[in-house]
Amino acid sequence: MRKQSWDRHVFEKLYREDADPWKFETSPYEREKYALTLACIGVGPFQATLELGCSIGVLTACLASRCHTLLAVDIAETALERAEKRCDSCNNVSFLNAQLPQDFPVLPQGSQNLILISEMLYFLSRPDIVHLAHKCLFVLQPKGRIVLVNWTGETDTPCTGDEAAELFMATCRDHGVVSCSTQRHPTYRIDCLSRECVID
Repeated sequence: MRKQSWDRHVFEKLYREDADPWKFETSPYEREKYALTLACIGVGPFQATLELGCSIGVLTACLASRCHTLLAVDIAETALERAEKRCDSCNNVSFLNAQLPQDFPVLPQGSQNLILISEMLYFLSRPDIVHLAHKCLFVLQPKGRIVLVNWTGETDTPCTGDEAAELFMATCRDHGVVSCSTQRHPTYRIDCLSRECVID
């Protein structure tokens, strides 16, 4: 298991060799996971949403109709090019190519209603997960929510999905943002966090 965060070169290589390396467009597993993720998020509308790890934008396109503004972030420029094409008709969506947490978008404190981190936390080292949690806490609105989605099967990433989720949530808990619900499925988990555990 690699202990350092994966850098952009790893992901660029993956997306150049396969336009959809994790089969986001075609996998029944992904369709089910997206449906359950959207159910956890709720119908909104959310004034300002931040999606970290948007990949080729399949979930981004589904999420866009629930948001007034949506900023989607990914480390791989090749993936973002596909995401931008997919969401070309969504005037409320913007994209940022960034390595997290160090290139976290510059946003006002307390500005985001919703932060979605789907299938990317476990690609980070433990210190980077803690750093990212602090960045998210800074931009989260007092009544905002964070939704985490993590693969829990075997992996060669710096952390397992469970380790990544628990470390992120422990950091948030120290700042009053707690887990409101956890759904465990055979190979993934979905966690919803908020200062106010009322999910509408």
